[in-house]
Amino acid sequence: MGKQPQKPWYRIITALLLVTALIGSLAACSGEKKEESSTKTNTETETGNMNKEGLPIVKEPVTLKVLTVRWGNMGDTFTQNQWLKDLAKNTNVKIDWQVMSSNDWAEQKSIMLASGTLPDVVIGNQTFSDSDIVNNLSYFRPLDDYIDQYMPNLKAAMEETPDMKKISTFPDGKIYSLPARLPSRPKSSRQPVNNKTWLDKLGLKAPTTVDELYNVLKAFKEQDANGNGKHDEVPYVEASNDMISPWGIADLNTNFMIIQDGKPVYYPTTDAYKEGLKWESKLYAEGLIDKEVFTQDDTMKMAKFQNPDAPIVGFTYQWTPDAVFGKWGDQYETIPPIAGPDGKRYTIGNPVGMNLSRNEFLITTSNKYPEISARWADQFYTNEASIQNFWGAIGTVIQKNDDGTYTLMDPPAGTSADAWYWDQSLRDFGPKYVSPSFEKNIILNPKAGDGLKLQLDKLGSDYVTTPYPNVMYTSKEFEELPTLTTDIDTYVNTMRAQFITKGNIDEGWDAYVKQLNDMGLEKLIQIRTDAYSRYTSVK
Repeated sequence: MGKQPQKPWYRIITALLLVTALIGSLAACSGEKKEESSTKTNTETETGNMNKEGLPIVKEPVTLKVLTVRWGNMGDTFTQNQWLKDLAKNTNVKIDWQVMSSNDWAEQKSIMLASGTLPDVVIGNQTFSDSDIVNNLSYFRPLDDYIDQYMPNLKAAMEETPDMKKISTFPDGKIYSLPARLPSRPKSSRQPVNNKTWLDKLGLKAPTTVDELYNVLKAFKEQDANGNGKHDEVPYVEASNDMISPWGIADLNTNFMIIQDGKPVYYPTTDAYKEGLKWESKLYAEGLIDKEVFTQDDTMKMAKFQNPDAPIVGFTYQWTPDAVFGKWGDQYETIPPIAGPDGKRYTIGNPVGMNLSRNEFLITTSNKYPEISARWADQFYTNEASIQNFWGAIGTVIQKNDDGTYTLMDPPAGTSADAWYWDQSLRDFGPKYVSPSFEKNIILNPKAGDGLKLQLDKLGSDYVTTPYPNVMYTSKEFEELPTLTTDIDTYVNTMRAQFITKGNIDEGWDAYVKQLNDMGLEKLIQIRTDAYSRYTSVK
């Protein structure tokens, strides 16, 4: 029998119990801290216990309640990172970690924000989103003065990489959350990958233009490229916008916005997008794009990438080829970006690196020790601290060499490098900053993982376009956006599939654009433009 629906009274009681449990866990997280705060609850007392420079940060121990959210069942083993343990010892700031799973965080987050009972510090951009913060500003402290007075490492980072300040500045001009710059990240995102074994067999060279790509895909389809006699080759499998990147459509953040001549542009109504659709429609009509491209799920697509009997995919766009092709991985190579009709190449990514994020550290208004918390957070913004909070501690995961370089050790047998890094560190989450000049000191394996991606990045990094940035919206804009984007985005995606599979793009284009305007496209573009103007005005 199916599970019976809960009665309303049962749901109310359940919610009350959850609220009570969560508030209780937060309040009880440090009885010792409560006892401390009875005599140390004002700034004068805090700064009297705090050393403004050097270590330890405080003369008498202070405990901070720190909340973070991890993917799935990753757990809290990262808290045993030796650098974090040494930090507690050297600063006299003890951390009471509250580590939550992303699996059930959405419900718990709603309860926490509704109750207003928050920990002292929040770490990681998976914990609270832009809208969570903007719509609950009274829970979070503006950090501008703390950065200026207590965070010299972060101040220096923002001066060296100004985009860190830009992405962290909220619409009211204040900073409520701190950013991160991850180490050894590429500039390019997905890059073109083709089956070199097939090319060699057919006597072809890697395509460099859209016309050459068309000829290669056609040869893959018609000449039994994998040699199994079945003509089961699928020249191109996916439905991403990568295929029209040669037309200058390089949308990193998948919000239908690009930057052209320094201005934000909504590209689904541009001539370039229209011409790109015509090209894709031609490929589809000739069987060069998978007939199931708009109906398959990720499992079906992966089954084609890793077809057990013979490789059947000829061309794709990927982060690295080894990540998707399984035992056929050696047949595939990443190639430079495909040149478009204008003769130029465009790569999806970010010229300053795909490594900046915000909402990595927040100090709540419940926190009785904001100055101490700011000084504690600033310890994360050094090069050595950051690499240890991205990969793992020196001596555990990282080897520090006599020549000033740092080598990543091999993971334990049976463990992937990426899983090991997540186990040993905050990894993608939390405050950190690795200076661009420091990255040359980090030695990575060029044949796998992060190191391989950096090698492949050299093929496309010169052609990376400036993306529409990760802008911030006002509370009012956050109210308006979902209503607009839900209908508009759905319509754009529906019509893209229809234009590619059925053609008639010229005949249907005007009606398509009119429908978008009737849906409020002008208002959507105005919101995006206003947000971009605020972003670029930050100095």
